[in-house]
Amino acid sequence: MDPDEYVKSLVETVEDLSVAGVRSAADRLAAAWARGATVFVAGNGGSAATASHMACDLAKTAARGRPGGLRVVPLLDVSAVTAWANDVSYEAVFAAPLAAQARPGDVLIVVSASGNSPNIVEALACARSASVETIALLGFDGGSARALADHVILASASHYGVVEDVHLAVNHMLTDLLRDRADIDAPDAASPAAGLPAATAPAAARPLREV
Repeated sequence: MDPDEYVKSLVETVEDLSVAGVRSAADRLAAAWARGATVFVAGNGGSAATASHMACDLAKTAARGRPGGLRVVPLLDVSAVTAWANDVSYEAVFAAPLAAQARPGDVLIVVSASGNSPNIVEALACARSASVETIALLGFDGGSARALADHVILASASHYGVVEDVHLAVNHMLTDLLRDRADIDAPDAASPAAGLPAATAPAAARPLREV
């Protein structure tokens, strides 16, 4: 794609993005944080890199919010992925560890430009059967994943690079929204962080209110 066309497509896709949908996803993650749920994250290829980036950002934001914050597990360990792929199938690389580790009320975030990757579709189906809430960052028309996810954020471009760029921006929006939520719900500045002695309470600890 010509650079001018790329920029045009990127701008159009961002303008078409549902900001309300991003806010809703952040609300779901904040609720998961408050109830002590685990958030699992998965993706393939470039989307695996975005999923890993998201896991890092969410966990770091939560760690600043309160001691023991949001538990985030990227289903992207190369040993586990290759073991499941070799011993079972590549389609099972996310669903199998999810089935073993997830509990009802946990959350699965999938990142997929096409929405048609078999391992993503299988992971969403597994999550549904296990009462795990799902958030999907998708592109194009959402593919098969769109109908399986509880909440969809769609980057409606038809170019993988543009979709992946927007997905990374969505990650940063979610991170900022969670940080803002933690700031709003912060305790009095003179209060120690929950569960820590006053002498060791980090100044940056800002717990979310239980909801």
